[in-house]
Amino acid sequence: MGTSLTLAHYLLILQGAGWTIILSLMGFIGGTVVGLPIAIGRISDSKALRRALSLYIALIQGIPLPILMFLCYFGISVAGFDLPALVAAGLAMTAYSSAYLAEIWRGALQSVPKAQWEAAECLALTRTQRMWHVILPQAVKISIPPTIGFLVQIVKNTSYAVVIGFAELTYTARLINNSTFKPFIVFSVAAALYFALCYPLSHYARRLERKLKRA
Repeated sequence: MGTSLTLAHYLLILQGAGWTIILSLMGFIGGTVVGLPIAIGRISDSKALRRALSLYIALIQGIPLPILMFLCYFGISVAGFDLPALVAAGLAMTAYSSAYLAEIWRGALQSVPKAQWEAAECLALTRTQRMWHVILPQAVKISIPPTIGFLVQIVKNTSYAVVIGFAELTYTARLINNSTFKPFIVFSVAAALYFALCYPLSHYARRLERKLKRA
């Protein structure tokens, strides 16, 4: 029969949702800090740099996220560093996000019309000035919808942190289910919380995409 769900159980699920949000923000912010330089480097004049960054992206995208979680949590521990599960999960999410965000933003940078690059060169701007003042502002507008869409994937993929025992939403729901044996109710609540986090982002991304197409 199982144990009835109490208010404390629901509060624990909400707490797990809070950790999911924190981990999502860590992954997105870390992915932005790492991914943006990679995106810019991917279109640099240096062939060696482009190849090295392409290899990084291929490597990260070719490794399943749960394996990245394991490598960050257990691999770094083998090297003598005792990382909390949150930090290890944040590092894995940062690596994962940086590889995909870099490709999104590289595509956005290359979508800026060639005439804009040429016009910036005619103004005798340095490469950094051209990128910062002319190209990036236009690329940002192009990249916003897919970036927000990918943020939805980040939120959902935080559930893989369950493999290293980090108490995000999925892990918390599983623990509560193990003690109450009410899987339908527990995981329905978890699903509803994931939907509440992800749907507004998906809806906003679609609206922005339509708006940019009209513009």
